Amino acid sequence: MLGVCYYPEHWQESQWEIDAKRMVELGISFVRVGEFAWSRLEKRRGEFSFEWLDRAIDTLHKAGLKVVLGTPTATPPKWLMDEFPEIAPYDTDGKIRGFGSRRHYSFSSEVWRKESARIVEIVAKRYGEHPGIVGWQTDNEYGCHDTTVSWGKEDLRAFRQWLRARYQTTDQLNEAWGGVFWSMEFNSFEEVELPTLTVTEPNPAQRLDFWRFSSDQVAAYDKMQVDIIRKHAPGRWVTHNFMGFVSDFDHFKVGDNLDLASWDSYPIGFVEKFPFTEEERNRWAETSHPDIAPFHHDLYRGVGKGRFWIMEQQPGPVNWAPWNPVPKPGMVRLWSWEALAHGAEVVSYFRWRQAPFAQEQMHAGLNLPGLDEWSVGGLEAMQVAKELATLGPLPEGEKASVALVHDYASYWATMIQPQGKDFRTEELAFRWYEGLRRLGLDVDFVRPGADLVGYKLVVVPCLMQVDDAALAALKKTDAVVLYGPRSGSRDRHFNIPVNLPPGPLAELTGTRQTQVASLRPGLSDAVSGSVSGTAIRWREYLETTSDVLGTFENGDPALTGNNGHHYLACWPDEALLSSTLALLAQKAGLATLDVPSHIRIRRRGNLTFAFNYGTEDWTVPVSGDFVLGASVLKPQEIAVWR
Repeated sequence: MLGVCYYPEHWQESQWEIDAKRMVELGISFVRVGEFAWSRLEKRRGEFSFEWLDRAIDTLHKAGLKVVLGTPTATPPKWLMDEFPEIAPYDTDGKIRGFGSRRHYSFSSEVWRKESARIVEIVAKRYGEHPGIVGWQTDNEYGCHDTTVSWGKEDLRAFRQWLRARYQTTDQLNEAWGGVFWSMEFNSFEEVELPTLTVTEPNPAQRLDFWRFSSDQVAAYDKMQVDIIRKHAPGRWVTHNFMGFVSDFDHFKVGDNLDLASWDSYPIGFVEKFPFTEEERNRWAETSHPDIAPFHHDLYRGVGKGRFWIMEQQPGPVNWAPWNPVPKPGMVRLWSWEALAHGAEVVSYFRWRQAPFAQEQMHAGLNLPGLDEWSVGGLEAMQVAKELATLGPLPEGEKASVALVHDYASYWATMIQPQGKDFRTEELAFRWYEGLRRLGLDVDFVRPGADLVGYKLVVVPCLMQVDDAALAALKKTDAVVLYGPRSGSRDRHFNIPVNLPPGPLAELTGTRQTQVASLRPGLSDAVSGSVSGTAIRWREYLETTSDVLGTFENGDPALTGNNGHHYLACWPDEALLSSTLALLAQKAGLATLDVPSHIRIRRRGNLTFAFNYGTEDWTVPVSGDFVLGASVLKPQEIAVWR
């Protein structure tokens, strides 16, 4: 089904019924409202005005639309910020990030938690059993605009409490953090400061704990809202709309609170956000890279325990990237179908109408800024709705044959101690995902410690800390497994394992790491053997008792294999990654299909989908019963066959 984000408070009330009717005519089923409306709901403390929202929800419901109501906590109103200035977040330099946009709060502010609970309780009581409301969204885009971490007094107070609960005594804290180094030992928890504004780099173990703490604050804040909603809204589901390439908190932990995950898909905007080369950015500027949206579809399907929505789908040019091109004709339709192919239950477009005022006036909607004129994206959404109506219900998705273990803590750890300027686990995971998709394989994302039974191939791009649950799951699987660089290289306190990396994984990989080298741009190390290509960015020196499947130029092991468990001791270039994944897919007994760089394939039940992001036709190399498109796939087109 399709949905749309709507802001009745932005338009004359006389327009609401017209808009609702046109939504139904387009093929919209769901409408999200309310997530930025606090100042209209409560103009001053205790001075509520719900009647306009009552009428808006009733109007949408009367038209046959299902409503998703957002809690309004992403935008604390000015009167509240003036009353409690301690709500505001602080940047790393200790400067206030003030009122005037959105997300201007610290997750650690006690008064903010109380005020959030107060407004959520009031809204949930009023609308919890409204027949038109089928689901709820907590807040909006946790972590957007670098708002996961705050560096103020409230954050320090909460961090000290978190440390007391975790370590009990300063002796244990000092031991865990290696406080004896540089005389960084503490005599009380009140002596602990935030890991910023130090002369040189702060203690890495302290930084990792501060990141863990900040992530836990997000999950706890979300759970507070979810618990209130569930108390007053029986039978309604709850979601949160996550962002793309935001790894500052553990999305799986927030997903534990929710019935389903959702995310906000802006494929072209994210081309500028991700560290692509300029050549790649130019190539994908008007279509997006073929794996940006799918990477997140599969990630959030995992976060949502098999269920996810697109809560905001880009319908045209956005306003927030360094450059904001117009998507090529057909791309809004293609993105919509690709989300559905990956299992999305609903694709909801942002937004119904382009706003002619304020910060997002250059952000496209399904309608132009005038009242009743479709945009190009609106017409493409209408085409998707017609095609969905023709195809009927899509089949249920199935478990993929490949699992990618995705770990947020490894991202934090490598941001804290990159050792090489360009080592970023988020990018490494993306490139491994891209390599799997270039082989025509479907991928499930799983968290560390999740059950891996039933998968044929498991890839672990980087898992720096291997806890007991993760190790048990990896021991239990009979899949072919590939571990990437730096896996098992730190323990829970950010120490190098006593038995050397890969630490707990050594019994599975049969390897022992003695040195590492970060390779600056221009330096590399060729790899040959059963695989071929080049090590870039990062290279490890291994001792091994396992089979050597690839070697560096000096004969050292680059790829090893030990009873199905393989270790790749470098950051691979495209050629080395492709040959490694192809070799292991073959070992796992997987049928692969090498597709061009601009083509992607995804299966959903008995349907197979193909997508063309490029400038050249592609002929589908299989025969099938085409239910959409044809065997010759033209640029920006899709094909679907049984």
